[in-house]
Amino acid sequence: MHCRPVATPAELSVHLRIRERVFVDEQAIFTGTDRDERDADPATIHVLGFCDGEIAGTVRLYALDEEGVWLGDRLAVLPAYRARHVAAPLVRFAVRSAGDHGGRLMRAHVQVANVRFFQRLGWIALGGPADYLGSPHQDMVIELGV
Repeated sequence: MHCRPVATPAELSVHLRIRERVFVDEQAIFTGTDRDERDADPATIHVLGFCDGEIAGTVRLYALDEEGVWLGDRLAVLPAYRARHVAAPLVRFAVRSAGDHGGRLMRAHVQVANVRFFQRLGWIALGGPADYLGSPHQDMVIELGV
């Protein structure tokens, strides 16, 4: 398993299709598309996760402010790879990348079912679950460069 930022427009297209498959088609969190203004921002980092040479998942990350707070979102793993431990390397890569870009803290809106997974990776819950895009999510944070 390895991860890296998208390198070509074709890879970005695959990244976006995986997100659409997971968040629009499968989970119905979004209607039509999950794309937003962050996808067109050249500062946004779109990441691919590879398993046995095949693209298995995605995550994106971007700075929220100039104080070093980053957001990781759109973590999506294709169903065929969910039992193959693809998500953890994607999250670790996002955390490391944000730190490498000068970040000091990373945030995420995590689906409630995935809170324990993130906690095992060192993330801390802030407050309690709240509605985010029509489903319960937990705000979580992790310090970068620690």
